[in-house]
Amino acid sequence: MKDTWEASQAGVLVLPSGRCIRGRGLHYPLPPGPLPEFGVYLLGKPPPAASWEFRWVRWPDLRLPADQADALDALSEAWRRAESERVEVACMRGIGRTGTALACIAILDGVPPEQAVTYVRRNYRRRTVETPGQRRYVARFRPQEA
Repeated sequence: MKDTWEASQAGVLVLPSGRCIRGRGLHYPLPPGPLPEFGVYLLGKPPPAASWEFRWVRWPDLRLPADQADALDALSEAWRRAESERVEVACMRGIGRTGTALACIAILDGVPPEQAVTYVRRNYRRRTVETPGQRRYVARFRPQEA
C-alpha cells in the first residue's frame, strides 16, 4: 500500500509519474501532518538527528554537491522510494539546493534536463534553483553519471 504525501500538502512536488516528494527548509518548523519516512538532507555539515531514515549529502550553501556520485545515488534512492513512501528533500531554506535536487529528481522521472528548472519553479517554488552553477548542474545532470 502506498503511503506517500498528499499532493495538496505544502511543499509537495508532484512529478509526472505521480510520485510526490516534499521539499522544505530545515531552518523552519516541521510542517504539521505525517512525518517523512525517508529524507535527503543537502547541507555543508551533518543534519540534526531525525526519527526517520535519512541520507546526508555534503552540499555547501549556494554551491554544488561535494561528491556528485553520492548526490546522484541519494537522489535516485529518493526518487525510487517516493513511489511508496513519504520522502522529503531539504536544505536550510528549501530553495536553492532543495530546488536543484528536485529538478534533478524530475529528470530521473522523465522531465527533459532543459525543462527541469522551469518544471520545479512552476510546481514547487518560483524562485528555486538560485545560482547559475546550480542551473548548469541541472542542465548537465544525467542519470547514467554514476
